[in-house]
Amino acid sequence: MLGIPLNLAPMEARLVPELPHGQGWQYEPKWDGFRCLVFRRGDNVEIKGKSGKPLTRFFPEVAANLIGVRQGAFVLDGELFIAIDGDLSFDALQMRLHPAASRIERLAAETPASFMVFDCLLRKPGHPLVDAPFSQRRTELEAFFSSIGDAQGLQLTPFTHDLDKAKSWLAGNDTSLDGVIAKRLDLAYRAGERAMLKVKSIRTADCVVGGFRYETDGPLVGSLLLGLYDEKGLLHHVGFTSAISRHEKPELTARLEKLISPPGFTGDAPGGPSRWATERSAEWQPLRPKLVVEVRFDQVSGRRFRHGTKLLRWRPDKNPQQCTFAQLER
Repeated sequence: MLGIPLNLAPMEARLVPELPHGQGWQYEPKWDGFRCLVFRRGDNVEIKGKSGKPLTRFFPEVAANLIGVRQGAFVLDGELFIAIDGDLSFDALQMRLHPAASRIERLAAETPASFMVFDCLLRKPGHPLVDAPFSQRRTELEAFFSSIGDAQGLQLTPFTHDLDKAKSWLAGNDTSLDGVIAKRLDLAYRAGERAMLKVKSIRTADCVVGGFRYETDGPLVGSLLLGLYDEKGLLHHVGFTSAISRHEKPELTARLEKLISPPGFTGDAPGGPSRWATERSAEWQPLRPKLVVEVRFDQVSGRRFRHGTKLLRWRPDKNPQQCTFAQLER
C-alpha cells in the first residue's frame, strides 16, 4: 500500500478577483489542461481525474513515461496537457476521451500528452506528505525531479514569490496560461477543499451578433450568438452571451427581430440540439451582421470561447468587418 487512497480528491482553488499580497504566498501559472493525481507503485500506475474518473487508458504514453521514472513509488498532483505548435490544445485532450483503443493509440502517437507537476504528496510508501506544509512538499518535489533526471513527458511547474512577476503572467502573451494560482507556503494539502486561490486571465473581444436564441419558455431573447470574421471574410460562430438584464430584453428582442435574415453565419454555424436541449431552445434566428458587442471571456479552444461570455457593452461605433479572429491572438 502507498499510504494514500486512490480516491483522494485534489485540493482545489477558489476564484478571487485579484492575487493576494504579503509574506508567505507562492504564485504559480494555472495551466490549461486536465487536473489529475498520479499514483505509482512499481509497475502499476493510476492517473485519476479531478472527478475521480480513471484516465490511465486514455493517456498510455503518460503512463509509460511515469513507469519509466527511476523512482519506484510516488504520488504527484499536476495537469495533463497537449501542446500543438507551441500552444496548449484543450480540444486535443478532449478527443482522447474515446472508447476506441485504436484511436487512443493513434492520437497518443500523433499528439502525445505531457504532465506538468506542481505538488508532491508522497515519495516513499507509507510516508504521505499531505499533512506537511506546502513549502516542504515543494522541496520534496524539486528533490524528486533532481533524482529522476531528464524524464520524458514530465515537467516541473515554475513559481515566483514576487507579486509583480505573477501579475505579469496574467497580463502576458502566453496563451498556455489559464491564470495564476496562489498557495500559502504553510498550508497542508486539504483534499477536496478550495484552499488555494486563483485569478483567471480575463480578456475582451468585439464580436458580431450573428444570431440569437429565444428563451426556452418565452417570447424574449435568451442569448446572443457571437461571430468573428476570418481572413476570407467568412463569419464564424465563436460562442454566446446570455448576460442580458430582464428589463433590456423586450426592447432588445424587438430590435433583433427586425434584423432576422439568413444565413447569419457564413462560416461555422451554431450546432443543432444537444441531448440536454429542447427543440425550441436549440433553434436560433440568423441576423444581418449589423450589431457589435464587446464581451469578456476567459479561454479560447479551437477558435471558440470555451465558456459563456459576459456582455460588457454595445459597440455602435465599431464596423462589424473589424471583428476578426486577430483579437484572439496574444
